[in-house]
Amino acid sequence: MQQRRVRALLMGGQACVLYGAAEFSRDSDFAVLASPANLNRLRRALADLQATVLAVPPFAVKHLQRGHAVHFRCRHPEADGLRVDVMTKMRGVAPFSRLWARRTTMTLPDGLRCDLLSLPDLVQAKKTQRDKDWPMLRRLVEANYFQNRVRPTTAQIKFWLRELRTPELLIDLARQQPRIAERLVSERPLLRQACSGDAAGLLGGLEAEERHEREADRQYWAPLRAELEALRHAR
Repeated sequence: MQQRRVRALLMGGQACVLYGAAEFSRDSDFAVLASPANLNRLRRALADLQATVLAVPPFAVKHLQRGHAVHFRCRHPEADGLRVDVMTKMRGVAPFSRLWARRTTMTLPDGLRCDLLSLPDLVQAKKTQRDKDWPMLRRLVEANYFQNRVRPTTAQIKFWLRELRTPELLIDLARQQPRIAERLVSERPLLRQACSGDAAGLLGGLEAEERHEREADRQYWAPLRAELEALRHAR
């Protein structure tokens, strides 16, 4: 990807690993810029990887712009069997230009620099109907909290208050940062229970929040799934 100068951001399970919330993943998931020039660079990178499209949809900008993921299987000897999934649009996630502007860049132990979705964007992308995403979402935010809680920035405190899914941690944080928590109640009403120390009410609010996001994701994907089914029949 880097050799071909593809504008792409690592996301999914491997990004979770780099953020300290370990998850085993056989796939490499990328958010990509769906411009003609960038997709041409991506095609060259995929050719280098000897990658071919799996199932549907085919690799076309119209499918990426609709919100579909395009799936590839690599056959290059150094990446044999690796699956690469690319997307350009996700429910509730900002356009790629904004994702790129606030990306996280990490240097891996071998010196390779890696561009990832920012942690808030990765957390937003994980708010799906899939059962496996919600425990990971919780671990992602908890890991960031424990890594930075000694001297947090205001931006980090706001992020935790918006996204923590652990009642005990939310209550403790709201007690430590009551002014910020009160200001964010209009964005996340369950913070009122966190501010009052109502653990049972907070747990109920978190469960309702998750149900709402799951249902929103189901509704978002319903027409896209119908499109995929039509593509399968057509093929």
